[in-house]
This record gives sequence, C-alpha cells and structure tokens, in this order.
Amino acid sequence: MSDAQRLRVELGARSYDIVVGSHLLAQAGALMAGVVRHKRALVVTDANVARLHLDMLRRGLDAAGFAHEAIAVPPGEETKDFAHFQKLCEDILATGIERATPLIALGGGVVGDLAGFAAATLLRGLDYVQIPTTLLAQVDSSVGGKTAIDTRQGKNLVGAFHQPTLVIADIDTLATLPRRELLAGYAEVVKYGLIRDRAFYEWLEVKAGALLRGDADLRREAVLRSCAGKAAVVAADEREAGERALLNFGHTFGHALEAATGFGEALLHGEAVALGMRMAFDLSAKLRLCPAESANRVCRHFASIGLRIELDGMDADRLLELMRKDKKVKDGRISLILVRNIGQAFVSRDVAPELLREFLVQEIKTLAPRARAL
Repeated sequence: MSDAQRLRVELGARSYDIVVGSHLLAQAGALMAGVVRHKRALVVTDANVARLHLDMLRRGLDAAGFAHEAIAVPPGEETKDFAHFQKLCEDILATGIERATPLIALGGGVVGDLAGFAAATLLRGLDYVQIPTTLLAQVDSSVGGKTAIDTRQGKNLVGAFHQPTLVIADIDTLATLPRRELLAGYAEVVKYGLIRDRAFYEWLEVKAGALLRGDADLRREAVLRSCAGKAAVVAADEREAGERALLNFGHTFGHALEAATGFGEALLHGEAVALGMRMAFDLSAKLRLCPAESANRVCRHFASIGLRIELDGMDADRLLELMRKDKKVKDGRISLILVRNIGQAFVSRDVAPELLREFLVQEIKTLAPRARAL
C-alpha cells in the first residue's frame, strides 16, 4: 500500500477514513479488519462490476479471513427504484445477516446508494463499506453518507443520511471505464473547483486531457483533492443545513433533466450535472452576478474535453415542474446554487419562477447552437 493515502472525514464517533490508491481491492480485507465488527461480509454489486472486479475483491477478503457472499443487482440508474430496493433488501435478509454484518458496496453511484440505503434501514442500521469503482462515485457519491432511491416524482427523494465506516477508492478500477463514464465522473471533479477552489479548476483546465487519457498519478491527485474538498464540507455540515448545499451545484437543473429523460442511458447523472453547471453559469451571467466570460470559459473547457454541453428536446414547463419537486425546495422557493465567478458559488432562493421559466425557455432554444459556436 505504498502509494495509498488516507483522508479523514471528521464526524466524531462516526468518523471514517477514505483510502485512495492502487491495488486496493486485493487489500480490502486488511483495510476493513480494523473498522468492521464481524469477519463475515455481504457484497452488493451489479452484474457489470461483478464481472470486472468481484474476483479480486473476493481474494482480498479471503486473504484477511472474511467469509463473504455477493448479491448482484442489474446495472443502471433504473435500478434505483422501490422494486429493486425491495428485492435487494429481501435478498440480503435471506442470507441471515446479523446487525454486526457489514455490507460492502462495490460499484458506482447506483450500487452505493442502494447498498447504503439498505444499510441505513435493515435491522435498523448496518455498517457498510463503500468501494466505488467509477470516477463519479470515488469523488462524490461514496463520501458523505447520502443514500437514496428515485421515484417517478424525482431523483433521490426517498433516502437517509447514513455514513459508511470506510471508503476504499482503488484508482485501478477507473481503467475499465468507458470514456463516457469517465467524462460523467469528471463533471463531479470539476464541480469542486467551480464552487470553491479556483486553483483546482485551473489545474484541471491544464491536466484534464491527460487525466482522462489514463494518467494514474493525475487521477489519484484529482480523487484526493476532490475527496478532501468534500470531506471538509461534510465535516462542517453533515446534514446539509448550510455549506454542504454548495455540493449540489448543477444538481437542481441536472436532476430535473434526468427525470425528464427517464433516469436512463439517454442522460447519465454526470452529464446532467455538467449541463446543470453550465446552466447555472448562464443564469448567473444573465442575472449579472458573474462575468459572461466566466460562463463562456467553463463552456469552452467542457467542450474541449468532450463533455456534453447540448440541451435538446426539453420543455421549460416540465423542467420547472420537476425543479419545484426537488427535495431542496424551501417554503415553496426553488434552491439554486449560483456563482459570482469561478470558485465563488452561493445558495440563492431569490430567482422568481417567472424569470426562471423565461431563462429555461431561452436556454433550451439557444444552448446547442451557442455551444457549437464557441
């Protein structure tokens, strides 16, 4: 574990480590041995991840003397619904787990959310370990204890805060990702620079190409810096009463876009977040809160690496309806994360619905042609 580095999420008695490095699946049992209460574990994964990474994890658990079983759910965002959650819970209970039996979430954000929510609810609370295998999950969804499933009304509307006991981010697993998945994860990486760390954003402008092509050192640094940013925010505001809301940058727009497209392959979560961040910059510029050149600069960066920046076939009224159902709505006001510049995000509930609808109408009309012109 010579290249492994640890970050601490400081939450008192519920504090835990994020371990980032290479060859960590083979050492997962050793890493878990000191933090879980039982030498039996239940792995929750999906069919695609199981084919790629489950054998290595099994060997790592065997080496540390863990008994283990695995349950594979179907891959894809469509799995984050009541029906699949119910089946997962029943399958887990059928194994005869005890309260001390830890769950291991091996996979991307869908697996992490499902397994984490199951851990939060089964037997009134189980320990669980996050082993994220996508860039998006390594830098975002595996850290911070948010667990949830989707409903017809919107994304992540049923869930719980339930912190893991350990996060193991093995950089080697990123080598198996299609470029589209890497780009979707990169959207969550660049988010940290856009909300509060301009220097990180500027580093990414220079390094993103090599990072996405496979430079392991750059990937490790990007994951570490992203996780450090998130760990600091979560430690200060675990349940999103204040600063943690900034981590939703791009998500109010993005979740509405995901719901409008059916939570499927048509629009990945990270792609929706990238579009949402682009829209947040455009709205901020429209309101003269930030320079238009900053919005254009972010759009150019997204386009230069191949992130999706086109928005076609949407309906403004439908998006606004979905945004009104967002779980962050307060006193009937839609919460948006807007920007004063790159690295200077803030929470706003002051955008009137009429103005927001007008913006959505115009954005839907102009986003794709304008993006091609930049």
